[in-house]
Amino acid sequence: MQLKITPKHLLLLLAGWTFALSAAAQWQWVGKDGRKVFSDRPPPSDIQDKDILKQPGGRRGAKAAVAPAEPAEAVSPVATAAPAVKANVPKISGKDKELEAKKKKLEDEEATKKKAEEEKVAKARADNCERAKKAMVTIQSGARISTTNTKGEREIMDDSGRAAESKRLQAITDSDCK
Repeated sequence: MQLKITPKHLLLLLAGWTFALSAAAQWQWVGKDGRKVFSDRPPPSDIQDKDILKQPGGRRGAKAAVAPAEPAEAVSPVATAAPAVKANVPKISGKDKELEAKKKKLEDEEATKKKAEEEKVAKARADNCERAKKAMVTIQSGARISTTNTKGEREIMDDSGRAAESKRLQAITDSDCK
């Protein structure tokens, strides 16, 4: 099968290609929030010339020249048209409300998890403090205390063992009982 290109096909292809190029975004500028904006319309009037990166015709860095208005005396009443009405175009903030809501939800969930973890740690510290205080009372009472060694045999704690255990319990009390 052989493809035959006629002048009619070539003309249609060229017209479609030209239309596609004209539909592309021709303006490019840096918005107030620092993001690049691409549009087929000129930037708002509050955008400075230095922030315009590209405009139609391949010119860069300067706004398109706007024809100055003629003085009121020179305009004939017949040629006067209705004043141009600025379209009610919503301002785009550059922020996605749905994305912001998801982000806030994730931050809230993280804060809740962090708070739960902090409460868990605080409860564990309170339990450690209470156990250390009770063990300290037992150590200081002078009663005989037995422990089990690695062989599973029962041993009675001597004075040096009592002093070491008392020192360990005091360190726990100092760190967890605040």
